Amino acid sequence: MKLTEFDYNLPKELIAQKPLKQRDVSRLMVLDRKQGSICEKKFRNIVEYFKKGDLLVLNNTRVVPVRFYARRKTGAKVEIFLLNPFAEKLCALVRPSKKVKDGETVYLENGIEAQVFGKTKLGRVVEFSVPLKEVFKAGHVPLPPYISRDDTPQDREYYQTVYALNDGATASPTAGLHFTEKLLKAIADKGVSIVFVTLHTSYGTFAPVTVEKIENHHMHSEEYEISENSAKIINETKTSGGRVFAVGTTSVRVLETVAVKKNKVKSFKGETDIFIYPGYDFKIVDGMITNFHLPKSTLLMLVSAFAGKEFMYKAYQQAIQSKFRFFSYGDAMFIN
Repeated sequence: MKLTEFDYNLPKELIAQKPLKQRDVSRLMVLDRKQGSICEKKFRNIVEYFKKGDLLVLNNTRVVPVRFYARRKTGAKVEIFLLNPFAEKLCALVRPSKKVKDGETVYLENGIEAQVFGKTKLGRVVEFSVPLKEVFKAGHVPLPPYISRDDTPQDREYYQTVYALNDGATASPTAGLHFTEKLLKAIADKGVSIVFVTLHTSYGTFAPVTVEKIENHHMHSEEYEISENSAKIINETKTSGGRVFAVGTTSVRVLETVAVKKNKVKSFKGETDIFIYPGYDFKIVDGMITNFHLPKSTLLMLVSAFAGKEFMYKAYQQAIQSKFRFFSYGDAMFIN
């Protein structure tokens, strides 16, 4: 398949720049794969699509403030974006990278020193003069580049899911941003089980595809974990005939990574570089909640694999015509 098969034209004004004050009043596009139908709802209406015995799988990674603004001794501005905030060797995207010399020291907004070294496959190596706990106090919310504004205190709350727990993400698992504690309780009260997995969303999820033949694309590895209890409940749900709904492409990737066979998973902790695109045989996921994704992205390829490329194209065209809000702070899609 060619990369151009996953392209579409999106009016710039449909890229959501700010979060809604109420998470669950975002719009919801519902895709029924069996009927081939599309309808539009509010996100809080998602409760009506679950049945007793179903299972909701959420990614409980927590976003850490990994974007830093610094200055060189000359006064020139530098941006440092940590890609692996808890690794032994810290790597970062540094801008403008070519101007920052190997071994040069730059200074964060609160005076903390950051020494920048040579390139690796992931980025420039960075060493700080103080422990990371102190470094993060100078950090900013790592909003994606298509949000064309500085981060605000509001983003510290709204770019985080209400169930975020495990520090490690450098980008939010945005499908989960629509859920409130009240909505999750309403889903549970309907007899739906809820379990958590962890995938620390990072550059691997959002790295651009640079090859024309998508089968030649290689995903960067991302850390994940699924507990024995979560695996047990997933397996029991599948055995009893319940449906497994994954919230976000990150949860999908964890579930499909740990599948040992059709309808069965195992607990595991490690790294995944699974790349899902049309033609993939899903082993665990029966339904998916997701946001609207960038053209030519691996996320769009994943949802196209699940719903069908033509059906997904039709849904995206309807979303554009209906002026849905796109990307991280945008509206959601439910694929049944």
